[in-house]
Amino acid sequence: MTTYRGADSKREEFRKYLEKAGVLDALTKVLVGLYEEPEKPNNALDFLRQHLGASGPDTADVETLKLENSELKQKVEMLTEELNDVKSKLQQHEPSAEEQSPDN
Repeated sequence: MTTYRGADSKREEFRKYLEKAGVLDALTKVLVGLYEEPEKPNNALDFLRQHLGASGPDTADVETLKLENSELKQKVEMLTEELNDVKSKLQQHEPSAEEQSPDN
């Protein structure tokens, strides 16, 4: 019997925590919104995520950012190669330390 009361106590404590944090109100509002939705969405979980604001960026945004990231990485690689080429050409055209000595 004490195990049952202990579990009840933990549940009640957790419920109070959720209520204090505003989780219960937020969930209730979203679920009511879903209930009142005239045309139910195909994916109720996505609806909940969008309306709770916990979904993060939209999938399209993520894909756009991934593509941009990939393009920028390629550009960095290209510019790094170009910089190395320019440095090597510069070294070829700079007079060496021996040629700059005043003994010539």
